[in-house]
Amino acid sequence: MSSGGGARRKARRRAVEILYEAEVRGTAVEDVVERRRAQTEPPINEFTVQLAFAVDERRERLDALLDDYAIDWSLERMPVVDRNILRMGAYELLWAEDIPDGVAISEAVAVARQLSTDESPSFINGLLSRLMENKAQLAP
Repeated sequence: MSSGGGARRKARRRAVEILYEAEVRGTAVEDVVERRRAQTEPPINEFTVQLAFAVDERRERLDALLDDYAIDWSLERMPVVDRNILRMGAYELLWAEDIPDGVAISEAVAVARQLSTDESPSFINGLLSRLMENKAQLAP
């Protein structure tokens, strides 16, 4: 299965939506997943669930890295959707060994184009590219 394609991108977008909803509602990612599983439409993809849980599990480390590498921006000032796209992109970049770095970044940028503002894709691309350049020191 390709790591780019439509199905994977849709799954990534849904993972970001789950992370976003959990953050906005101040609820656990598991609760959002359970509620979404209870609705039959749209069906929830296993890749979506795994990705949302993996990002949530490493959220503290991801937030620390994003905060360190965001130039002139604090994590708190970023739009919630961008924060969650960045968390997902950084997770795939640093921990998902089956996903090439360029794909992790381009997928995050593509999700930002779908869900966020006009400025977000280039901001997300820049920040994830800085993480990629420093990946050797950052990898777990």
